Amino acid sequence: MSGGPISEEFAEELVSTLRTAVGDELRSATYFTRDAYEQVYIRDDLEQSANMAAFVANERLGFQSDQTYGDTELGDYLFTVRAFEYGYLTRAIVGDHGAFVTTDELQVDRFEEVASALREVLREHADEAAAP
Repeated sequence: MSGGPISEEFAEELVSTLRTAVGDELRSATYFTRDAYEQVYIRDDLEQSANMAAFVANERLGFQSDQTYGDTELGDYLFTVRAFEYGYLTRAIVGDHGAFVTTDELQVDRFEEVASALREVLREHADEAAAP
């Protein structure tokens, strides 16, 4: 699927690495920079003509994460996981380039526990947030 911002060799290495790590649960993989992107993998059973521009635009906001989260007691920003009803999106950025992958549901109980706890606390304090 190359012909975009990365070489065929890099695209193949990226997909191979992800397939080894995720297996058949890998849905798609997209490489991006600040001004270009390339979807390097999409599983055969998925919509092949999905509009990736909105996803890429959103994930490019991660370039500011280093600045936003730099020098915090949490340490260096590493990656972002977004949970959806039918799977997950994981984004990582190194320097001036990044990639995001979508997967089917995976065992991420820890992320789900944290998100559940946060939602519960937010629900409990919803009235405070709505107050002027």
